Amino acid sequence: MPNYIKIEALRMLRNRRYIIFVVGFPVVFYLIFSSIWGDGAGVGGGRAAAALMVSMGAYGAIAAAMMSTAVPWAQERQSGWLRQLRTTPLPGWWTIVVKLISSLLLVLPSLLLVCLAAVLTQGVRLPAGEWLSVVLLLWLGVVPFAALGLIIGSLLAGDTAQSVAMISMFGLAILGGLWFPVEIMPEAMRNVAQVLPSFSYADIGWHIVAGAAPPLSDVVTIIAWGVALCVTAVFAYRRALARA
Repeated sequence: MPNYIKIEALRMLRNRRYIIFVVGFPVVFYLIFSSIWGDGAGVGGGRAAAALMVSMGAYGAIAAAMMSTAVPWAQERQSGWLRQLRTTPLPGWWTIVVKLISSLLLVLPSLLLVCLAAVLTQGVRLPAGEWLSVVLLLWLGVVPFAALGLIIGSLLAGDTAQSVAMISMFGLAILGGLWFPVEIMPEAMRNVAQVLPSFSYADIGWHIVAGAAPPLSDVVTIIAWGVALCVTAVFAYRRALARA
């Protein structure tokens, strides 16, 4: 299994579109937004540059998690790779586990580069405990989004899966308050944001960099979405196997 994980991760890291759109864009967006808002804007209720770092780090992590699962999974299903995997000793459910682990590994480059940009360009300084907490929780919190990518890849063809994954990714980022503060949104959009996993995911980080404990409601929301989407991913995978 370690070799399978290594192959999955290296394949995505060699993909230029992944490097540009998933790893590079969040850093570019951070630099643009930080120059527009500056350190005086109250983003997410915390120190602005650090809160913006969380927003763009969360966006990059969501993008990496979804794009590293949805599109490759759909392409592998269409190419017959699923049929080949069924002939190996690897249990079927381990395939999903490998995809999730690979996705977690592929989240790190974008997340860490955004943090590095925040330190070098905006002088973000956090206590060691806050750095560890925010990076670790943003890293582990992408599981629901990786599972969503697997669902999309299991149900849709390659080109369609890419389009749906991108629309979903941007929708979660915008409606979840990652690009624009929830406080400036219309009330209807604020209500939508409250139930989205993307908002709760980023809100955990916003609270940490503000020196506060993450709300229990955010943690519960992420866990609930994670369980629901992972279970759905398993059923979608089984359906894909039946059709393969």
